[in-house]
Amino acid sequence: MQTDVDPRNLIGRKAFDRNGAKIGTIDEVYLDDATGVPEWAAIRTGLFSRDAFVPLEPSDFKEGTLHVPFERSLIKDAPDFGVGRHLSPEQELQLYDHYGLDITAPQSPDVTFGKVAGAEDDPT
Repeated sequence: MQTDVDPRNLIGRKAFDRNGAKIGTIDEVYLDDATGVPEWAAIRTGLFSRDAFVPLEPSDFKEGTLHVPFERSLIKDAPDFGVGRHLSPEQELQLYDHYGLDITAPQSPDVTFGKVAGAEDDPT
């Protein structure tokens, strides 16, 4: 998704699925705890319906609307965690799994961590 979009500007915007069918209206945007980058949107799927979480990363914001690259039925079947609360790492994993998205593995640790600065590997 465009990184220059202010997440507050997404709230109240319409969202559409991969086929152009209207999903609903964006109620909330959830930011990544570590980076502060918008990661999930909660979309109100109907007047008496619940909110469905959709990932923002593979989605596209164009012409004032959010286009999510998934079928409407998959979106409506997403796990329901309620809105207005923090998503736990476990809940995020469930959502990634639901959408079949890979999460990047954590970076390998720095191999120099724990070594004394200036110390050489001298075999003597």
